Amino acid sequence: MNAYETRAEGILLGLFGREGYVPLEPPVLQPAEVFLDLSGEDIRRRLFVTTDASGAELCLRPDYTIPVCRAHLAAHGTGAAAHCYSGPVFRLRTGETGEFRQAGIESIGRGDVAAADAEALALALEALDALGVAHGVRLGDVGLLDAILDALGVAPAAKSRLIRAIVSGRAATILDAEPQPDLVEHAGLLAALDGQDPQAAHAFVEDVLAIAGISTVGGRSAGEIAERFLARAGRRGNGLDARTREVLSAYLAIRGDPDTAAARVRALAGDAGLAIEPAISLFEERTGFLAARGVDVGALAFHADFARNLDYYTGFIFEATARDDAEGRPLVGGGRYDRLLTRLGAPEPVPAVGCSFWIDRIASALAKAESGETA
Repeated sequence: MNAYETRAEGILLGLFGREGYVPLEPPVLQPAEVFLDLSGEDIRRRLFVTTDASGAELCLRPDYTIPVCRAHLAAHGTGAAAHCYSGPVFRLRTGETGEFRQAGIESIGRGDVAAADAEALALALEALDALGVAHGVRLGDVGLLDAILDALGVAPAAKSRLIRAIVSGRAATILDAEPQPDLVEHAGLLAALDGQDPQAAHAFVEDVLAIAGISTVGGRSAGEIAERFLARAGRRGNGLDARTREVLSAYLAIRGDPDTAAARVRALAGDAGLAIEPAISLFEERTGFLAARGVDVGALAFHADFARNLDYYTGFIFEATARDDAEGRPLVGGGRYDRLLTRLGAPEPVPAVGCSFWIDRIASALAKAESGETA
């Protein structure tokens, strides 16, 4: 580590310890299947994968959250504990090294959801202030979006497609699309394509055609047929009627500080007749806890269309970026993931929230600040 990284980790671990987070260092080698199943596509395609002597597929940990949760289950079961960590993670990154350091916290098992959320964000912001890094903060809420989708009666498959589209910045391709009635008969095939990356989806459709004994139709090869099918499927309305698309478009356009955003969501819910009071109340309660911890909530920016590129988030999410970083790479990011430990084997749901700091990016921001550089 260079001097800036050492300084950053020292400040972070000091703050974590003050708040009662206990250091935990899970193994670097992790079962690859866990990350392939539970992480977002962005991380899945960046893994460093190997095999052990028995042929089992392993990967170098691409982040800490899943390894910490696995270690927590082994040591504490579904009980409560507050963990912190610092060390190397391994992930292919364009223009950046594939081995870099992260530090962070994971608060597992706390039932006071709003207060735990507020603690994670407040501690992240306090750390950046202590480091002297100028930053902007963007908030989102997967739980609020989920409540709206449920209130609108959106089917699970359509819901997952929409959330993935939001993550990749392509929500308009679904919300602006008109349904394609001639694709309804292929609903089973479309459902099988859910969650697959474009290359895998293309190969899957080609395999289906091969099984059916179809090699050419009208002079087009199986590959060309697959390409045309996927193109048309990408334009389908995803089972969203006109009213649903209108309400979702209005929701995803909401931006502002948390108080302003909550008022706008309430107004939208009232106009559309959406029964989402618990989700809005949790949002407002969290804002209250943030204010109580001294956070200037007026300086926070809620974006209804903000989603982080990991599949396991279930509620509040956030990212903070350096103000002079034109690429908008997060210095710290995190959120709530209440279903992750169940998917890792917990016998019952375990509430959890956490965040991770990119030490190399923070160190770079510190070096720029001390040298007087600007982006």
